[in-house]
Amino acid sequence: MRTSPFPATLRRLWAADLTTAQLYALLKLRGEVFVIEQTCLYLDMDSRDLEPTTRHFWLETDGHSAPVAYLRLLEEADGSFRIGRVCTARAARGCGFSRRLVEAALVDVGGAPCVLDAQVYVADFYSTFGFEPEGAEFIEDGIPHLRMRR
Repeated sequence: MRTSPFPATLRRLWAADLTTAQLYALLKLRGEVFVIEQTCLYLDMDSRDLEPTTRHFWLETDGHSAPVAYLRLLEEADGSFRIGRVCTARAARGCGFSRRLVEAALVDVGGAPCVLDAQVYVADFYSTFGFEPEGAEFIEDGIPHLRMRR
């Protein structure tokens, strides 16, 4: 992993505190990575982005307000958490930005149970945070995934 060639600022906001421009920028990044780059035609906006307990984490590089990496943290009804929509812009990969976002989300989670659906090729990355596979591999939007729990 290369080190970041430029500093990045961590942003964390509750859904209700996002401006229209911030939400647009986050959804744009997700669309660029998940829909266009991974060629997955699916409805990324699943109504959970604006739930009162949803937390949005992203990184901005100095001098730019556009997000270069993003993660969504959902609070489930049973008190557990779900990490999802973890993505990094192609030009910003290899800088440790996803690691920084997951670390920040896990601070919010504390000791509460947390799950995520990892694309299989990054399951080892999530294992470094204590996530363990739960159940069999499954296909979502044409991509192999593993449910992982911590």
